[in-house]
Amino acid sequence: MSAGLLDRDEPAPVMLVNEGGRSPFFLVCDHAGNRIPRRLGTLGLQEAERQRHIAWDIGIAAVGRALSSLLDATLILQTYSRLVIDCNRDPAVASSIPAVSELTEIPGNVGLDAQARAARIAAIFRPYHDCIAAALDRRAAARRPSVLIALHSFTPVYKGVARPWQVGVLFNRDERFARPLLALLRAEGDLVVGENEPYRVSDLTDYTIPVHGERRGLPHVEIEIRQDLIAAPAGQTLWAQRLARLLPAAAAEFPGL
Repeated sequence: MSAGLLDRDEPAPVMLVNEGGRSPFFLVCDHAGNRIPRRLGTLGLQEAERQRHIAWDIGIAAVGRALSSLLDATLILQTYSRLVIDCNRDPAVASSIPAVSELTEIPGNVGLDAQARAARIAAIFRPYHDCIAAALDRRAAARRPSVLIALHSFTPVYKGVARPWQVGVLFNRDERFARPLLALLRAEGDLVVGENEPYRVSDLTDYTIPVHGERRGLPHVEIEIRQDLIAAPAGQTLWAQRLARLLPAAAAEFPGL
């Protein structure tokens, strides 16, 4: 493994699922796992903190797997905690390896030198994004269309403030896919839908959409689902089924998909 951070018997930092899937949808989960490399211990955190939303996007890996199966779509998952390194941040940004997440100090991230940061980038961040880039390159070479769908989940309460949205549709420079998906979600009638809520995509707060979506000119969107809705298998299945119905409807506006 890169830079000696991951031992040989530890899981790879990236999982590529169903690359041969026939769907134009290309699913990614930047925060699918909460593992911490053995050599980093627990980052100074108790188990309860490592299970919280600060460590990963609760429920989204299961939604992604179910959606991949329903759509016959490629799925790429990042398996280590975003507290080790956030794979949806440019490594040059301070929040890439947070010393504090929400209100929680991360002792194992305090005072890191350049070598320690570089080891995390080489072992986890770079393999994940190299996998995404290579898979998209192979699709382009085979003249296969790709619609990049970045799947995330968000906590119902952030710093003591309740969030009313069940789902958010996030975008930045390119609204082509976000707009029809927003309309379809709102038409469901049982959802509070956030437009660039509770977050919005930017070059400082995101990496996957700006680099793999915007720069390639691919139709894309980032979807955020509230974690209490997908913490259990029943909700994960329901949301995968809903998205499997709505994403193709949104894509109907794009000839050739």
